[in-house]
Amino acid sequence: MDLSLYLVTDRPLSRGRPIEEIVSSAIAGGVTTVQLREKDTPTGEFLDLALRVRTITRESGVTFIVNDRIDIALASDADGIHVGQDDMPADVARRLIGPDRILGVTAADAEEARTAIAAGADYIGCNAVFATPTKTDTGTPLGIAGLEELVRSIDVPVVAIGGINTTNAAEVLATGAAGIAVVSAIVSADDPEEAARELKRFTER
Repeated sequence: MDLSLYLVTDRPLSRGRPIEEIVSSAIAGGVTTVQLREKDTPTGEFLDLALRVRTITRESGVTFIVNDRIDIALASDADGIHVGQDDMPADVARRLIGPDRILGVTAADAEEARTAIAAGADYIGCNAVFATPTKTDTGTPLGIAGLEELVRSIDVPVVAIGGINTTNAAEVLATGAAGIAVVSAIVSADDPEEAARELKRFTER
């Protein structure tokens, strides 16, 4: 599980390009984990997409995570699942996916994170570090200080997300976060491969 450069897909931000194309380009640029997020896609279409993305990630040796949908994760043989506070409870998710798949859980603070870890979370995805249009329901952004406090408070990897790009990636990673998760910085980029490559440089310092 290499969480250092973590891509979260978003079809509306992909500028009409196929998700598989963006995923392939991002992996070529250095993405280490791909989370497939499809909030409004019918189950059959979601599964077809997940199977295609699973093929790409397996061939590349990249971790494949499905957002929220445990049925899709299991049917596509994903490496794991990521759930939020309003999704399937983490302890139920762990029971359903078994002990060998990865479980990521979003947490707003150390208390939520510790509860998730007790339920079986392998890593924590923090609430948005910076304000961003792709995460509008997470309340006040954590900021660098909030992220640093969360990282210090728990003993599993923390993946930072929310408004992260080349201008602030170094500062985010300096908190001790295990990785940076990005959406628009890669998905909406003119060249997703080059965008991933630019961000990858920060994770290798």
